[in-house]
Amino acid sequence: MRLSGRLSAAIEILTDFEARRVPLKTAIADWARSNRYAGAKDRAFISGLCLDALRRRRSLAASMDDDSARAATLGAVRFLWKQSAEDIAAAVVEEHGPGALSEQEEAALASEALTSAADYPEWLEPQIARVFGDGAAQVMNAFCERADIDLRLNTLKAAPEKALAALKTVKAEAIPFSTVAARIAAPDPSEKAPGVTVIPAFNKGWVEVQDLGSQIAASAAGAIKGAQVLDYCAGGGGKTLALAAMMENTGQLYAYDRDASRLKPLFHRAKRAGIRNLQIRSPAGGEGLDDIEGKMDVVFVDAPCTGAGTWRRHPDTKWRLTEKQLQMRMAEQDKVLEEASRFVKPGGRMVWVTCSFLMEENEDRLAAFLETHGAFSRAPVLPFMEQSGLITEDGKAALAGCVTTDGAIRLTPDKIRADGFFVAVLAKAA
Repeated sequence: MRLSGRLSAAIEILTDFEARRVPLKTAIADWARSNRYAGAKDRAFISGLCLDALRRRRSLAASMDDDSARAATLGAVRFLWKQSAEDIAAAVVEEHGPGALSEQEEAALASEALTSAADYPEWLEPQIARVFGDGAAQVMNAFCERADIDLRLNTLKAAPEKALAALKTVKAEAIPFSTVAARIAAPDPSEKAPGVTVIPAFNKGWVEVQDLGSQIAASAAGAIKGAQVLDYCAGGGGKTLALAAMMENTGQLYAYDRDASRLKPLFHRAKRAGIRNLQIRSPAGGEGLDDIEGKMDVVFVDAPCTGAGTWRRHPDTKWRLTEKQLQMRMAEQDKVLEEASRFVKPGGRMVWVTCSFLMEENEDRLAAFLETHGAFSRAPVLPFMEQSGLITEDGKAALAGCVTTDGAIRLTPDKIRADGFFVAVLAKAA
């Protein structure tokens, strides 16, 4: 496909996204099924353009003085991908192009610079100002950047050095913040990302795809070798696998999720990763947790949330998020906290994690919980991360700048070039 057809495709996809409010990947997949002539390079280009258009949606609307899908597409290819105004003007009138530029579009595209605006929903401005204050613009700008591909080196299967050496073909390099983290730099937006899941090291279980922020969040479980650990909202098991590696196949690890369908990938992933101390408790099999109530050294709660911390990877989700959805997540989080706390033994601890930076989903939820659960109290998170043995000296220095006033950790891409996470530890009195 020429640029003309690719522009038209991106406009069509973004228009569909706006109309149906479906995930962007769904809109792209639906378009691809109806346009099977598009090759892999075409799909990568179109997908990357749509993602970048959504990352900078309000800035592009301000630059183009138009908030349409067409304006976002043309603005993205001009200001973010640096196509010349002349090339764009020529492409749009070619066969399969979206049509000639208007005078307003010509004038807008003549500019060299993108007009900066707050690239998140207007209704979220008070919540973002509350958490980031005067630094909001810098932090939120980092959430508009493309994300790298981060990998966790699985020490159950191979030494970190051996696993890293096997990743040379995908140009992965060690991340200095962790002893088991590697990174493939974000590819050009118009190109397909490296196929990590097809390389031998992945299929041998030596590596897992996992964002650095998620890896750091898992380290908050601390020194858990030989412990009794429950991953209460395990989902597909990304953090379950990280916890298992920290435990070195000692003790007992339980994985549970109220949505049994989310646990399905974990059965295969755990086998590939070489995990031998895991019990997957699935509601689909009638397997509850009553027998471990009050017996866990650590209850890890990767709670349901808005996913605001993943906006670099999934920029469409910020435009689909509503106030009603935020309220629903907050209610779910209160319920999860109540349920998960039952399994912490006296002297044990609960690790609270969300991939959201919003205080409404974190500090506010914990404060409400602590008001009615006097046996629990906040504990500083960083010492537990250090006890895990995974965080390097560089990592400790970087994380020191992420500590909140009550000892929790709020990770943001401007500080550690990773997804946004909130991590807190609640200790239960002995």
